[in-house]
Amino acid sequence: METYLLDWANLLLRWVHVITAIAWIGSSFYFVFLDNNLIRPTSPDLLEKGVDGAIWAVHGGGFYNPQKYMVAPKKIHTHLHWFYWESYSTWLSGFFLFVLLYVWNAGTYLIDKSVMDWAPPTAVAAALAFLVVFWLLYDGICRVFGFRKHGDAIVGALVFGVIALASWLATELFAGRAAFLLVGAMIATAMSANVFFWIIPGQRKVVAAMGAEVKVDPASLAIHGKRGKQRSVHNTYFTLPVIFAMLSNHYSFLYTHPHNWLVLVVMMLAGAAIRQYFVLRHGYKLGRNRYPLPYAVVGVLLVLATIVAMAPAPRPAPVAVPASVGYAQVQPVLAQRCYQCHGEQVQLKNVRLDLPEALQLHAQAVYQQVVVTQQMPMSNSTGITPEERALIGRWFELGAPVR
Repeated sequence: METYLLDWANLLLRWVHVITAIAWIGSSFYFVFLDNNLIRPTSPDLLEKGVDGAIWAVHGGGFYNPQKYMVAPKKIHTHLHWFYWESYSTWLSGFFLFVLLYVWNAGTYLIDKSVMDWAPPTAVAAALAFLVVFWLLYDGICRVFGFRKHGDAIVGALVFGVIALASWLATELFAGRAAFLLVGAMIATAMSANVFFWIIPGQRKVVAAMGAEVKVDPASLAIHGKRGKQRSVHNTYFTLPVIFAMLSNHYSFLYTHPHNWLVLVVMMLAGAAIRQYFVLRHGYKLGRNRYPLPYAVVGVLLVLATIVAMAPAPRPAPVAVPASVGYAQVQPVLAQRCYQCHGEQVQLKNVRLDLPEALQLHAQAVYQQVVVTQQMPMSNSTGITPEERALIGRWFELGAPVR
């Protein structure tokens, strides 16, 4: 029953996480689009109100006229909507999902003893430290260099270096699958922390100043908008790298590669370059940004180079297996390699393999996970051999007999 309930918790948390992430990323992309497409009005009434940019759009049968004010309008006549729960909900659901999968089952999913053989509590503490330390380093870099001359380039280079170092370190400490997800999680933590510590507090100060009787220096308010804008732009560049890191845990050929950290870094860099193309493209038609296509070309070339570099070597000669393989031959293999997580005492993912009927029910999944993708056993923690995988494959091809 416990495993059954954990599976439901896993499913529901993933569902919530994906929904809230779509909402957060969608709003982020939309406001970046607006910033690059708003046109400074020439109408005196709009200029008098402080409108710095506006655009007309049509959607769903209606016409929309978003307007942007510098610092803040003199008065807000209708409801003011705050965009922050999309961020907070995404991070909270993702963190709880991380706890459920990688903290609760650290010995199975977080630790790969062939990489680092350490106690689960120590591994969990180290993993959580990645989230905190990256935010502190990233935030410190932005504070020190963010508003200097060529600050954007300096911050970008330093943050990329920190991410590359963290990617290498994560793959040296944790199971490959967990390392990829952890790098994505630490960047996502910084994204949500940007909203929580800088973007929303700065906006609240601007709104509070609107109703203050004491005159507030516009320059002091402008800095909040400038800092919030900076962190918001950082978030949009982080988006595609984070999504790749999160999706990669479904593809074992990525995180099991001998140079897995480099694969992760190059693919995240490609994602950031492609995102830069879309950001610049929004304003290119208005003559605000330089020609953006080179960024897309660089991103695509990085992806293609990674595909070529990772191309598998010619397959070795197939492992010899008996012409006829029955349940009697595969049962000892399953008992030694699989029953620890899918036996009488524990049934992870609600999968049990120690009963003939249950094995037959899950035969397709066993074949896919053990033989085709070779994702199981997780990180090959039980040391299954190529010969044993071939034996299971032959058993499945013969109809997965259990009698």
